[in-house]
Amino acid sequence: MKRTRRILNLFAAGLLSAAILVPGSASAQATRADAEKDPVLKAMLDELDRSMAHLQLPGFEKPYFIEYRIEDVQDFETRASYGAGEGSQNSHARVARISVRVGDYKTDNSGPRGDGALQLTTIDDDPIAMRSSLWTGTDQAYKAALAAYAQKQAELKQVQTPPQADDFSKEKPIVSLAEPRRLSVDKKAWNDRVAHDSGIYRTDPAVSITQREIQYSTAAFHARVTTTWIVSSEGAIVRKSASSYSETFGVGTQADDGMRLDRSYGTSGLDVSDLDDAGEFKKHVLTLISSLNDLRKAPLVEEEYHGPVLLSADASADTLHSLLAAGVTATRPKLGTEARTNGPFASSYHARILPEFLTVIDDPALKTWDGKDLVGSYSVDDEAVPAQTVKLVADGHLENYLIGRTPVRDFPESNGHARAGVTGPPRPVIGVLKVTSLQGLSDEELNQKLLGIAKDRGLKCVYYVETLGAEATPRLLYRIEMDGKRQLVRGAVLDDLDQRALRSGVEAAGKNLWVANYATEIPETVLAPALLFSDVTVKRANETNDKLPYYPPPD
Repeated sequence: MKRTRRILNLFAAGLLSAAILVPGSASAQATRADAEKDPVLKAMLDELDRSMAHLQLPGFEKPYFIEYRIEDVQDFETRASYGAGEGSQNSHARVARISVRVGDYKTDNSGPRGDGALQLTTIDDDPIAMRSSLWTGTDQAYKAALAAYAQKQAELKQVQTPPQADDFSKEKPIVSLAEPRRLSVDKKAWNDRVAHDSGIYRTDPAVSITQREIQYSTAAFHARVTTTWIVSSEGAIVRKSASSYSETFGVGTQADDGMRLDRSYGTSGLDVSDLDDAGEFKKHVLTLISSLNDLRKAPLVEEEYHGPVLLSADASADTLHSLLAAGVTATRPKLGTEARTNGPFASSYHARILPEFLTVIDDPALKTWDGKDLVGSYSVDDEAVPAQTVKLVADGHLENYLIGRTPVRDFPESNGHARAGVTGPPRPVIGVLKVTSLQGLSDEELNQKLLGIAKDRGLKCVYYVETLGAEATPRLLYRIEMDGKRQLVRGAVLDDLDQRALRSGVEAAGKNLWVANYATEIPETVLAPALLFSDVTVKRANETNDKLPYYPPPD
């Protein structure tokens, strides 16, 4: 247990954070013989065979399923602030996750927290060292599985309602061998670039006049390559490789009343060449710094507003990611309950959850959109099941869920959406969630419809959200008068923006889709149109402003 906590602490500290998956082309008709040419897979397969042949405590259940997953992560990160470097970190490590199941597909030891054990393993491809790590982890996982299975058998005797689905689905094993990637970046060049970019606020004449108002200015570059090997006792053999590259910038200040104002920008891709070049990135930095000056001067939202609000495609993507993405994943409900799954749409199967003019699919095979790489794309999930395109919402009605190999009622098989962060158990997660409208409007048509609703209701103004921060807090919010004049305002939060508003409050949607890449622990992408809501509350944020600094920054 202490070793497991140590591994998790290492990863939580940033040693091995999320990677962006890149679908690799599997070898045509690859076989186990092909896989055994890879020393990592060879060691994993040899130890798996040995475990399946010999692992059984006298008088106890023999494992019916074992899976090994090893992740190799090469990582480089450099940070800077105020125009100077803060240091860089370069790491390379491997971690193995061992899953052992006892019982059978119908009822086994699995539970809501996942199953298995974690082991750090060698990066040197030494077969005995790798197999020793797997052996130790398999022993731990098997003993834990036996205890969990006994506890589950006891719990099943106490519940009135039996499970409505098997504990584990049977899937056809695949052999998929993608070529491993390698991390290759000019570390000195990126150290210099992020230092320069974090200091633009005081070196560029276009914005340097406001430098005394800036309270922080940071930049960072992060590069990672992850190679994942998976083998299972069913015969699945997978090797896949993933890469991510990103540069981010953040800047913040305070208004005269003490309100904190923050802006950020990032460029990301599957290769370093996908990032903004230095000139393009600088343009975005200058825009952000200039917008802070505008926000400092912007008036506060004083009176509470109830009425139509137009979200840009950017803001809509964040809203849909928050309100829709987690709800369409099917996870096992608590033992003894009659629920199909958990979450806001647990009882919404075949019910309307969106307007009838909206359709939602999750398409992990979609690699690019409008010339941009989609970080949520992948070809094989982390349970060695090929990714499938799933039509989730048709004519506004929920027709499907995303699911892994843990079945729920009416969904006995995986559709290839079980994904895992490094060290974590697989769970259903979106890949590329695409939301489209059958009657998409142009930006001008959406603006006219927004003002038309306001006129019909006798309103004096309406609101437009360009970008959203955390917890439905607009970062760029505009109040629009009936003559079309826009004014930037600050200090607001959106209320009543929930699943009910998605179902009944969307009046219209745009026709152009925004690409929102979320390079989180498990990379996700949302493609979303602008959304016009008929009734959203815009009110003053209930926050206590901090005092301004007592003396100015250094010259």
